[in-house]
Order: sequence, then structure tokens, then C-alpha cells
Amino acid sequence: MCAVTGFLNYGHKVPHAVLLHLVKALTIAAECRGTDATGISYVNKGEIVIYKKPKPARKLKFYFPMNTEAVICHNRMTTQGSELQNYNNHPFQGIAGTPFALTHNGVIYNDAELRRQHNLPEPNIETDSYIAVQLLEEHKRISFDSLKTVAEELRGSYTFALLDVYNTVWLVKGCNPLYLVHFPELQLYVYASTKEIMNKALKTVHLHKFRHVEIETKEGDILRIDRSGNVQCGKFTPKEDDWHSFRFFPSGLYGWGTLTDDNTEFDNSYAALIELCGYFGVDEDEVMNLYEMGYSLSEIEEFIMNPKSFEEVFCEGF
Repeated sequence: MCAVTGFLNYGHKVPHAVLLHLVKALTIAAECRGTDATGISYVNKGEIVIYKKPKPARKLKFYFPMNTEAVICHNRMTTQGSELQNYNNHPFQGIAGTPFALTHNGVIYNDAELRRQHNLPEPNIETDSYIAVQLLEEHKRISFDSLKTVAEELRGSYTFALLDVYNTVWLVKGCNPLYLVHFPELQLYVYASTKEIMNKALKTVHLHKFRHVEIETKEGDILRIDRSGNVQCGKFTPKEDDWHSFRFFPSGLYGWGTLTDDNTEFDNSYAALIELCGYFGVDEDEVMNLYEMGYSLSEIEEFIMNPKSFEEVFCEGF
């Protein structure tokens, strides 16, 4: 569970100080989805700039220059690749015709397979998300076609946000959540992983007082928002694999939603949890031990996706 947030200030109407405050508010509100690392990216003098640290957002001081048009941000909860090695953290930079930055919310489980299929080099970056950068670099351009092809090759859960050197923001909506709003009078777009994160951040900076409208996004959407505020939409076809049995719901914690202990659903929920827990370095015996200790499947799901809390609760129980 991670979070992607950001803005596109295409009208240059919102003061710089407010935008700085907005980024801080968005990333702090998004700490509910990850505190292991935080990062931002923006364009300065025609170059992609990335700033990231293995720290929660509340412990970072964010900065970007006056007249910055777009910023993409990321809150990380580590699943693959230690956050202590800062190159494992988001955003990631790539070059596909032009430089770009990429952030990802979700888990990709066929990254190693795709690297073999495409004969891609093994990077020092261990994070599964980086395969999307490598595949886009292979296409040598950021476009609806290249993003469609990459999205349809990936297996797992994902929503991506990309920023190129022309201050164009690309949003690729997989089965993970995305909430996008437009302020017509302010000529401002803001996005966050969830509506709750958005509302909390907007209230913090008092932008909730301005009229804004939600731009609905559905799984399979690719949105392109250029520096003039024009929105174009493309499509890709999501792969109907095992992950689509566990889509995000508002009450869910991650890409597959909250598991329940209802007798009619328990067997399927337990089997699904066992199938996926191996990715997080947890085996079935550990899951069963926690269940026998009295934890619900929903609580176990939360522990599994936060390795530190999992170790703590497991040690306490024994």
C-alpha cells in the first residue's frame, strides 16, 4: 500500500506558497498509506528533478522553484527493495524519447519475468515498480500506445503517475485507487490515491472552499493532462488474472480490499490471503498462528503488508 499525489497548476493562478503547502498537506495526509519513504518530482529549467528520502512526509521539508507547473509525489510502504537504499524509493527517472519521472501505487509480481522476456538489464534498483520504467524506455516514447502496451503486460495491482519534461502529467489507472479533481476558476488539477486523502489535504490549505469537480477515472483509463490543462483519455485492457478478485474498495487496505471472516466467505478469503502472502515473505504457518491467536483475516492482511508491524505482533505472540 502506497500513495500517489500531485498537482498541475496550468493557469499559474495559485500562489507558490499555497502549492508548497498543498504538497506538504497531500503527502502528510497520504501517510496512512505509507511512511517508509517520501519523494517528489518536478521540472526545473527543462530537466526532471527528483527529491526523495527514506523518511515519512512529516519529517521532510519540500521545496520546488517559483513557477513550477506540476509536481508528482509518492508515499511508500516497502514491499520489495529496502527503503534504506534510496534508489529503491519513488519517483524513478527514465528516458523514453525525453526524460520522465514515474510513481506507482501497487505491487507488480511479474517484473523478473518481463525482464527476461524483453532481455532487459538487471538494475541495481530492487523495487518491482522499476520494470515500468525499463519497458517505457524500450518503447523510446511516452504515449497512449506505449503506456497501453506496458500496462497490459504488467501483472499485479497498479496506478501510475508520470511527469515528463514538458510538464505533462500522465495517469494510468489500474485496479488501485485514484481520485482526481479540477478547479476550473483556479485552473488547477489535483490528484490523490483516495478521496479521503484529497479532502483532508484540501481542507488543510483551505482549497476546499473553491469550486471543484471530480474527474471520474475507471480501471483501464490513461489520462494525459498537458501544461495548458487539456485532458485526453486513452484506454488499455486490464488483464483478468487473480489480482482482479481483490479489487480496491473504499474500506479496503490494498489492491484486493478488506478480507472478512463471514463463514460463507472465509474459505475463499483465507485461500486468497495464503496465495498472496508469500510475496511479502510470510508463510501459511505464520498466518495460521496469528489467526489462532485471535487476529481476524483483516488484521492479518494489514500486518502482512507492513513487515515491521508483522514482526512486532509475531514476536509479542511468542
